[in-house]
Amino acid sequence: EVVIFNGARFTVPQCIQRIDHQSTHGWQLRYGGTKLFSDHSQDGSGAAAALEAATKALLSRIAKLPAPSRLQRKPSGNKANDLPVGISGPVVRQRPNSQVRDCSFAVSMPRFGSTPRGRSVYIATENTYTIEKYQAALAKAVALRAEAEEAYQRAATRARRAAGRALKEKLAR
Repeated sequence: EVVIFNGARFTVPQCIQRIDHQSTHGWQLRYGGTKLFSDHSQDGSGAAAALEAATKALLSRIAKLPAPSRLQRKPSGNKANDLPVGISGPVVRQRPNSQVRDCSFAVSMPRFGSTPRGRSVYIATENTYTIEKYQAALAKAVALRAEAEEAYQRAATRARRAAGRALKEKLAR
């Protein structure tokens, strides 16, 4: 619910924001880039038509473009190693009743709409550890993370498009 400078009230979909600044009055679409839909008036009388145009453009973009991802794409600046986002380690531990420590990578598996799941990718024990095993385990961890990110993106896009269809039906009434 948005009240603009002239007192008019509008129900505005997510991804559209109101811009009222000096000589600029309109609705800014923020989905797959930005675009301003101007009121073409100083008194706000064109706000309804501009919002309608912005909403149509939003629905068009939702139908064509993948949903914006909230997943982190680059490692944070204070990450101490050069492993990709979502992968940490190697984690070294000694299991109960074992004489040898083993190591593995911890992989964060994002899931749209719920908390991430953690997976462990085994590397080797301290007696069998080699660079080749490390690299093979890292490749497996990277592949698992990439697969989870793709599934997350597909689920986010499905959810966004379902919301777009619901909005379209609501506007048709």
